[in-house]
Amino acid sequence: MRAPHLHDTLRRFCLGAFAVFTRELEDGVNLPFAFEEHGSYGRPTLYEYRPLVRGFVEARAERLFARVDVQDAVADLLREPAARIFAHAHEGETRDEARAVYRSVLVPLLVRTAEGCGGFDWDDTAFARAYEELEGSLYGEGHSYGAVAPLIGLSVGTQIELGDGIRVRVAATGELSAMWPEAAGLLPRAFGREPDRICVLELERSLATGTNEAPDAPGELADAVTAIRLATSAPVAAGPVLFERLDWRPYGIRPVLPIAATAPPGEPTRLDPFRASVASDVRLRLAVADDDPRLGDALDRWELALFQSEPFRGEQLRHALEAALGEGDGAWAAAMRGAALLGATPQERGDLAEKLRAPGCELLRRLLVAILLHGDRPGLVRGLDEALLGVTGAVASLQQRAS
Repeated sequence: MRAPHLHDTLRRFCLGAFAVFTRELEDGVNLPFAFEEHGSYGRPTLYEYRPLVRGFVEARAERLFARVDVQDAVADLLREPAARIFAHAHEGETRDEARAVYRSVLVPLLVRTAEGCGGFDWDDTAFARAYEELEGSLYGEGHSYGAVAPLIGLSVGTQIELGDGIRVRVAATGELSAMWPEAAGLLPRAFGREPDRICVLELERSLATGTNEAPDAPGELADAVTAIRLATSAPVAAGPVLFERLDWRPYGIRPVLPIAATAPPGEPTRLDPFRASVASDVRLRLAVADDDPRLGDALDRWELALFQSEPFRGEQLRHALEAALGEGDGAWAAAMRGAALLGATPQERGDLAEKLRAPGCELLRRLLVAILLHGDRPGLVRGLDEALLGVTGAVASLQQRAS
């Protein structure tokens, strides 16, 4: 035990809260239970009967805040700089460190202890286990952060790595409800029961000691969804929410960005290793769009077009093509450059130039992937112009670099 004073303070806090809750139960208040169904594709459905202590505690947490044992525990925790990363997710727009530490550290500790006790019959072993986990988080070498979002629209045969700690994998039975009991009402319809609704998109990171902010999981997972859509043309969507954990303790539940949480029309597909490698490369290169407004505009318009019908879809795609390759020279120049990039023969380039006068989502998807994999859009445009003017070998060189 690295902080005996903190252990004693937090134990008194939990004992006091248990006493309050026990009196409520003796006065006739009911502790709700959940009858949970854990579906798993190709396996029998499992059922679990469990007390909903988290909801019970969190509904009464605000009333406990003014107690002396709570204020003592908060004061001790505020002396621990490592507690700030836990508080950060709960501060909101108004900075109130005391209340944030209470919500992010003390309430979860109370919930973890109550879950270990199966209710509010005190068990020192359950508290010791919960406190040990907390102390390991506060004084360990850095933190382990994770975020998981349900993923629909594709299936995988094995875990797929997309780089930077982001992966697609099959969800384990009950993994979300085990840590977040309220997850059952936040999952997509039929999640866990259909072949294209059994995966999760996961982000895992190691955070250095002293870090007080978690990664931007909504933004990073949204980029991963965009990369998968570009690489596979699948109707992929994540969410509608993502579940965050810190040191394997619940940290927060946040909405996924709307563009990534909405499933476009289309047929589900399988993410094979080849297309997964393309998705990984594309995801890494999406960062280029942050410094290239025209490329960012083209990507945004293409993705929005997936959800639109004609004539709005066609208009979005034409503007996307012009943003990607027009460089102020208009739609005709963009179409010629796109044909030069994608076409391997004069006949193919001629056909593509005609199609790019009114591009479809699939053709523009191929074009955007080629641009992203090239990595230097302005340089690519200059090279394509040289190719169109007849510079020897320019087309082959550009196509090889983008492949």
